[in-house]
Amino acid sequence: MCAAGRRWGRRQRALLWGVLLLAWEAAWGQLRYSVPEEMPKGSFVGDVAKDLGLQLPALSDRGVRIVSEGSTQYFALHGKTGHLVTAERIDREQLCESVQQCVLRCELVVEGEMQVYGIVVEITDINDNAPSFRETEIELRMSETTAPGARFPLARAHDPDSGRNSLQSYELSGDEHFSLAVQAGPGGDQRPELGLAKALGREEAAFHELVLRAIDGGDPARTGTARIRVTVVDANDNAPVFSQAEYTVRVPEDVPVGSTLVTVTATDVDEGMNGHVKYSYQTVSVKASKIFQLDAETGAITLMRSLDFEEGISYEFEVQAHDGGELFDTAKVVITVTDVNDNVPEISVRSALSSIPEDAPSGTVVALLHVQDRDSGPNGEVRCSLDGDVPFRLQSSHGSYYSVVTAKELDREQVSEYNVTVRAADGGSPPLQSSAVLALRVLDVNDNAPVFAQERYSARLSENNAAGALVLTVRATDADWGQNARVRYRLSEGRVRGAPLSSYVSVQAETGALYALRSFDYEEVRELGLWVRAEDGGAPALSSNVSVRLLIVDENDNAPQVLYPPAAPAGAVSGGGWSGVELAPRSSEAGALPAGSLTRWLVLAVAAVSCLFVAFLLLLLALRLRRWRREQLLAAESGALRGVPVSHFVGIDGVRAFLQSYSHEVSLTADSRKSQLRFSGGSCCDTLPARPPPDEPVMLLGQEDPA
Repeated sequence: MCAAGRRWGRRQRALLWGVLLLAWEAAWGQLRYSVPEEMPKGSFVGDVAKDLGLQLPALSDRGVRIVSEGSTQYFALHGKTGHLVTAERIDREQLCESVQQCVLRCELVVEGEMQVYGIVVEITDINDNAPSFRETEIELRMSETTAPGARFPLARAHDPDSGRNSLQSYELSGDEHFSLAVQAGPGGDQRPELGLAKALGREEAAFHELVLRAIDGGDPARTGTARIRVTVVDANDNAPVFSQAEYTVRVPEDVPVGSTLVTVTATDVDEGMNGHVKYSYQTVSVKASKIFQLDAETGAITLMRSLDFEEGISYEFEVQAHDGGELFDTAKVVITVTDVNDNVPEISVRSALSSIPEDAPSGTVVALLHVQDRDSGPNGEVRCSLDGDVPFRLQSSHGSYYSVVTAKELDREQVSEYNVTVRAADGGSPPLQSSAVLALRVLDVNDNAPVFAQERYSARLSENNAAGALVLTVRATDADWGQNARVRYRLSEGRVRGAPLSSYVSVQAETGALYALRSFDYEEVRELGLWVRAEDGGAPALSSNVSVRLLIVDENDNAPQVLYPPAAPAGAVSGGGWSGVELAPRSSEAGALPAGSLTRWLVLAVAAVSCLFVAFLLLLLALRLRRWRREQLLAAESGALRGVPVSHFVGIDGVRAFLQSYSHEVSLTADSRKSQLRFSGGSCCDTLPARPPPDEPVMLLGQEDPA
């Protein structure tokens, strides 16, 4: 009971550790599963959606897919369940011939999030292969003088299965003269040897038939057999001896086909047929037997097909040298393949955007790349870079993944499309390189307002224009693209003489043409100022304004109008208005007005103004004369003016600049702005006599006549 409890506790702890390990690997972007080989297509491998916390409805929206290295896709993602399933039947022995642990790797790419998760699937072995011998019929020749206890190596069986399902033991049956001994090789492999348990006699038996059986550890176990025929021959004193127990050679992977890689040599001191040595494979894998050819006569090992370091880096097999008496010796051959920089780096685009908005923040992932080089060492070390001066940079992700991210914000108005070249170069000498081009279109964002072609607009429009006449056209352009660059025009709100601006002019929304909606009258509106707004089609929309000045040009569209005398209405009787005929007396002088009440008042008004003006001048003159006389009297009393000629003084007749008569021209219309009052200087005349000549004496004011 206690033992059962302890076993249950160990199983629980193992399960807990397995769950913790799975959670830790999922957190670091890697999942591990295992599946037996030879499972049918569509078999369950693991619940990827659950382990990564992905919601099932969002799997198709996010563009989730499975990508495997190589040309064969062994796994797929079930879209409805989120399960990882097998896409092909998997044969472990075909994929991992000489590897103890067979592992397949794939990636789950979430394109919508530009995320990648590594998945490691271990392919576990099943006992689907029985041990087999390269030759099922083995011929041995032994001398009848061979001493009991002698051992002879036998061909080994091969089982491609691994672990417990691989070859486990040998059994020998058929004759009491022989026994089976199994030796452990350097790598832990079992090497069967045929031991002579009892002396042979040709006269007793010339042939011995034996059966060698190889058994694996499967349940049920599988077996393979080989029949051994031992021929007893006359005495053969000496066996062949190899010059080396082990032949080791290193060859580059690009060595030409047909080249001799190594030659094994064995000698036999016997003469005749007993001294003639031939070579054959003692133990060799199926793969190695297809690559290397052993010349039975010379012992030369030549290359039958091209080597590939990435497929195999080392090959080991045993060769046997036997003479005519069937005595033999064995030697080990190790061929190591060295890497040559013969593989260019491979760039795989796992996920990529075809377009990106221009306002995407710096660091936005636009592509997910997988880069690998099948070479090893420096030849397999890959350096990636971007060609040209582009606003992108490479960011190393986990493993062999790189992300292409934006290095700064983009501007579609400067560059609308990018062809980003990703270049990968290895560390070979000379380096090999490859490239991949990412085509990326920059999507427009409404970040530019419309710009008018002019800072301000002005136009001249003659009055009395026709309604609907084109005044001018404003034009604005938007550097954006598509709907964001579509410009529409409209008038800003305003009023003219109390009426809405829209009742005077209108603007065509698509073309920006400005039209006059009514006929303008210069006498009413001489200038019109307005604002036109250009607005793009973005969301939200951007706009700009421009001022427009419209000048109305005057035309001669108003005839003069006679205000007085008023015209007589049609059919009016005498005295109801002016008939167009005026009667003047015969004695009228030139310049006399026609009679009329309005004319009389005009004459009286002009006369009154003239009289007032003359009176003002006379008053001013009197004041100045009075002042002058006072100064003269003061000067006479002081004697300061004695001896001054009388001609230096001017009498009243010298004042002549201010006293003038004036004629007036008056023009009155119904429009007070056009009425005029003009004084004509050319018609004035002096009202005072001119100053007398200087030779005539002039009497001073206040001086008495001597007569």
